[in-house]
Amino acid sequence: MKVLDLKCSHDHRFEGWFASTEEFESQLSRKLVACPVCAATDVSRMPSAPRLNLSSSRGDAPPAQHAPTGAQAAAAPEAAALQARALKFMRELIEKTENVGDRFAEEARRIHYNEAPARNIRGVTTPEDAHALLEEGIDVMPLPVPDALKEPLQ
Repeated sequence: MKVLDLKCSHDHRFEGWFASTEEFESQLSRKLVACPVCAATDVSRMPSAPRLNLSSSRGDAPPAQHAPTGAQAAAAPEAAALQARALKFMRELIEKTENVGDRFAEEARRIHYNEAPARNIRGVTTPEDAHALLEEGIDVMPLPVPDALKEPLQ
């Protein structure tokens, strides 16, 4: 099993587990590797230190560490915290809304005109329908939800 450090084109960092390096390359070429934050399939492999399983008789050596530059070291915790907050927000959004799919515009109107029970909904609609909803005084906000967050992570 290969555990790889990965990064998408939006600089979201994540870990991927693959049967082999060849399997990673195969999945990457078929656009099957996607960022869990933004669903981007433009993913690259990050440098990582190898893990060596040595017997204890050879002595315990500290693991090799990649030393980030000063700016990277300062930005890494902040970026990771921001990414974690964004993921938490998106998961809460999914938990607290009903997915009405492509019936979004219709259902938003029904709720607005008291033809359906008031509730928080999410779904998909065209830009034209979203604009029409706004003109009718119905508040809508485009918010892309990565496909990876729509299902439980394994």
